[in-house]
Amino acid sequence: MTTVTFYKSNDVYTGFIAEGHACFGDYGKDIICASISVLIINTINSIEEFCEDSFDLTENEDKGILGIELKDLTNPDTQLLIKSLKLGLDGICSEYGKKYLYVKTKEVNDNVKA
Repeated sequence: MTTVTFYKSNDVYTGFIAEGHACFGDYGKDIICASISVLIINTINSIEEFCEDSFDLTENEDKGILGIELKDLTNPDTQLLIKSLKLGLDGICSEYGKKYLYVKTKEVNDNVKA
């Protein structure tokens, strides 16, 4: 199962991390894992290209880990892209169930990094 955790502080997204593999199908044919990957990678690339916000990237392909921690929380475009990512992932979760994808949001205080 893939778990995607979105981090928020005072109603502002501070980052997200995806962990694990969906295990819906064989490697290279797992449509859920591919869908999750496309949404996440496109969001990260869009933030970098269009919003020019800085962030710390966490990735480990073997373990299925990919996420970011935003350094600037003031760009409304970045917030919209993350909300769009969550909407897409929630749609996958609704369609295929929490057996393959679990999406959650965790509130963090200002002194704790995502």
